[in-house]
Amino acid sequence: MSGSTATPVSAGVADLRFGLTDYTVFVVMLSISAAIGAYFGFFAKAKNTTDEYLRGGKKMQALPIAISLVSSQLSGIAIMSVPAENYTFGFTFIIAVLAMIPAIPIIIYVIVPTFYDNNIVNCYEYLELRFNKRTRQLITMTFILNQFLMLPVYMFIPALAFSQVTGVNIHLINIVVSSICVFYTMMGGIKAVVWTDVVQAAVMLISVVMVGVLGTMRTGGLGTVIEYATEGGRMHFDFGLDPRLRSTVWSSFGSGLLLWIGKISLDQSCVQRIVSLPSYTHAKKSLLVAGVGFLIIMFFNAFAGIIMFARYYGCDPMLAGLVSKPDKLMPFFIQDIMGSLPGMPGLFVSCVFSASLSSLSASLNSLAGVVYFDYIKPHIRHTEARANGVMKLVIVGMGGYCILGGFLVQNFKSIFQTMWTITGINLGAVVGVFLLGMFVPRVNGKVAMTSILFSVVVMAWIIINAQLNIKAGLVKYEILPNSLDQCEARGLHSILKAINSTTISLPTTPATTTTTPKRITTAFGSNRDFSVYDISFYWYKIIGVFLIFLWAVPMSYVWRKDKTEKQNPKLYSPFVRRMLNVSDTVEEPEELPLKQTERENDVVQDQ
Repeated sequence: MSGSTATPVSAGVADLRFGLTDYTVFVVMLSISAAIGAYFGFFAKAKNTTDEYLRGGKKMQALPIAISLVSSQLSGIAIMSVPAENYTFGFTFIIAVLAMIPAIPIIIYVIVPTFYDNNIVNCYEYLELRFNKRTRQLITMTFILNQFLMLPVYMFIPALAFSQVTGVNIHLINIVVSSICVFYTMMGGIKAVVWTDVVQAAVMLISVVMVGVLGTMRTGGLGTVIEYATEGGRMHFDFGLDPRLRSTVWSSFGSGLLLWIGKISLDQSCVQRIVSLPSYTHAKKSLLVAGVGFLIIMFFNAFAGIIMFARYYGCDPMLAGLVSKPDKLMPFFIQDIMGSLPGMPGLFVSCVFSASLSSLSASLNSLAGVVYFDYIKPHIRHTEARANGVMKLVIVGMGGYCILGGFLVQNFKSIFQTMWTITGINLGAVVGVFLLGMFVPRVNGKVAMTSILFSVVVMAWIIINAQLNIKAGLVKYEILPNSLDQCEARGLHSILKAINSTTISLPTTPATTTTTPKRITTAFGSNRDFSVYDISFYWYKIIGVFLIFLWAVPMSYVWRKDKTEKQNPKLYSPFVRRMLNVSDTVEEPEELPLKQTERENDVVQDQ
């Protein structure tokens, strides 16, 4: 199919290339990002310390941090692949978005107070205080592994969008944009990351709102969008309990809840932003604003997939051969509805780049800090200048790795499913062990460490075998049907012209092509005997948390805590402290600033 893409695009859709205005908008956006890095790196630089580089001297403001948190969660995967997910499999993903509503109170009142009460500046430091050094190292290893797997994906998505609308070699784009991101992250530190995020968030908000409004208008209004989406099965919400169903209300909500808790409050790239605020009160305000902002942008972004389906209901550009895979649908759709508006396609591609640059820069900055303090500092003579130099080298090295990783990412069939699967390996274990430390006082370091190993190894085994089942054709996620029989009636003459200019056949749906019964698991059911390897990737994070507690609770009675060991009650969640009737004489979290202490810099990080 990819081989027949170029001809129809040029023959049938006249607007599917960037114009001068689009290039101008795009270049301006990248120039602003680079300029912010140069400003904080050369002209507005404060003390050359790790605290300034990683946490902005703990003097960041609540609103920029809130905007930065929103930006960091809206990677190019969200902008490109979430609409594609809703286009192909329906609107169920909105349930995962709505899981942010309970996630924010959990983060604010359960997790963040524990960090502030203990002056935590690195979320993994908590695990060392609560359990032991090995537990911390094990989790930081999973963090580093996850970043190695995800960073090339973050960067490849915008290159994919740019290539779709310009024809420029995708790997050349990857090199240029990765270099710009590495430059401003390396030079400006966390301040450059945050303020670049603010600019990029503005671009994202304008873009997704315009896509929603213009797309709805071009499709015939909101009523028409809902009508076509309902007729096409995209508004169906499955409440089934079979874990093999690709996406249900239950799996979407549970997986989304754990994803937001894990990514916002237990991932150093976000925790680093939160603890750069001067107090818990500032953090609470910032998280509330971030939650509202995330819901607004992600609703528009997810609904864009439904608008996109309504636009192409009965005239699917994938079946027509104009788009090779779902992840390329969004740029095609943008140029279809906005191609006549100068600069609009450029604004959207800038939106995709903004989202990916935000995720990439945050991950690079936090990864450099974790690698240095946990794995390099204990083995060298530490100075502030040397630390900053080493962290910058780590960022440059990872930028080069992202460029090389793009050659592998281009072979992925579904970026969204790939991302959800990769995070399923360890995110459940990460969330589980933090909750274990905050809610189960009887668990010690040995139990915690072995529970992490148990969860990660079991999840890796399940996921590897699941991928083998997919490769063998035992699990096949065919998308919801669409057709090509209404192109003329819908007035989509550009797509019809492209179809007529090729010799491709006109199937009505890819879901009805099988001629002989076969025992397989599909997105919507299974006729196979139950196998844990057929379970949907949406359940992976939930299973990972369950495995932590499945191991830890009984083993806490086998490997009991040393009765002479005194545990700091502030390491438990505030709710647990009240249940234990622990008297707490420290300041209330609202009044407690996150202070730089000698323990943070030398004792903990040196261990």
